[in-house]
Amino acid sequence: MTSQFHYVTADLTGYNVLVTGASGVLGSGVAHALRDAGARVTVLQRSASGLDGVREIQGSVTDPEAARRAVQGVDTVIHIAAKVSVSGPLEEYEHVNVEGTRTLLAAAQKAGVSRWIHISSPSVAHSGASIIGAAAEPADPNTARGNYAATKAAGELLALAADSANFRVLVLRPHLMWGPGDTQLTERIIDRARANRLPLLDGGTALVDTLFLVNAVEAIVTAIDAVDTTHGEALVLTNGQPRPIGEMIRRIAVAGGAKEPTLDLPSGLAKTAGSVIESFWDAEARGDEPPITRFLAEQMSTAHWFDQRRTQEVLQWKPRISLEEGFRLTQQYYRN
Repeated sequence: MTSQFHYVTADLTGYNVLVTGASGVLGSGVAHALRDAGARVTVLQRSASGLDGVREIQGSVTDPEAARRAVQGVDTVIHIAAKVSVSGPLEEYEHVNVEGTRTLLAAAQKAGVSRWIHISSPSVAHSGASIIGAAAEPADPNTARGNYAATKAAGELLALAADSANFRVLVLRPHLMWGPGDTQLTERIIDRARANRLPLLDGGTALVDTLFLVNAVEAIVTAIDAVDTTHGEALVLTNGQPRPIGEMIRRIAVAGGAKEPTLDLPSGLAKTAGSVIESFWDAEARGDEPPITRFLAEQMSTAHWFDQRRTQEVLQWKPRISLEEGFRLTQQYYRN
C-alpha cells in the first residue's frame, strides 16, 4: 500500500524505527514517511497494516512476547498505539494505554533502544476549563476528563519517568488531528453531518487549534533527530491557526460532501445529556460512539489553543500544509 501524500522529511538512512499502531491513519502515515526517508521500519499492531517495504509484527503492545520481537534491532520507538474512544470501561483503557505502554517500555529498555517518541494528547492536561495560548501543561490522570484522557496521562507519565541520557523520551501531543482517511474525527464529523446528528454548542464560537494530518506525520518524524538534544518533556502539536470550532466542523463536513450542520444546543444542556448518555451507552454492542458525552461537550464548548513557540523551536519544524490547503486536499480525497 502506498501513501496518498508525499511527506517532506530529512534523510533517515541508517535508522531502525518501530512504529506501533500502524494500521491507523497516523501510524501508517508515519511508517510511510520513515520508509521513504530511508529508515528501516518495523510496525506492530493487532491487524495487518497493508504496508509495503516494512517488517511487520502482528500483535498487541500488551503482549510481552510481541513487544520483545518488535523491538529487536530497533534504535527508535514511535509509540502511537492506544485505545481511542469517548466511551467504554476504564479497564479496557488501562490495559492498552497504561499497561501496554509499561510492557513496551520494558522491552525497549531491555533491547537497548535509545529513543522513544511518545504520542499523547493535550487532553491529558485538560481539566474542563478553557486553555488560551498555553504551553504543554503537566499531564494529570486525576484531573483529566474521561477514561481515555486519564489513561493517556498515566501512560505519558510512565514514559517521561523512563527518560535518561541513554533512553531519551520526547512526548508529542497532536491536537484535534484531521484529514483524509482519518476515522477518529474527520469521518465522524462527515457521517454525523450527513445524518443531521451533529450539533454545535453555543453557536460553535469556542476558539480551538487543530492539526492537519500531513503536518502531524512530518512533525513526528522530525522528533527523531530532536530527541537527541531535547528530551524529558512534552510538546503540543498544532497548525498554529486557531479557528472557531463551528467553522472547523462546518468546513470539514462540507469538504467531505455533507451539508453544513445547523443544529445548535446550549453547552449546559449538552453536558448534562452527555453525562446521562455515557452512563448507559455500550459503544461496542451498539457499534457506534454515543452522540454526546460530557467530555465531548466540554471539548466543543471551551476554548483550547496553544503557544507553539517551544514546539517549533525544539523540533525545528513548522506546519507545511495550511488549513485552507487541508480543506482543499480533504475535499479532493472525498470527491475521488
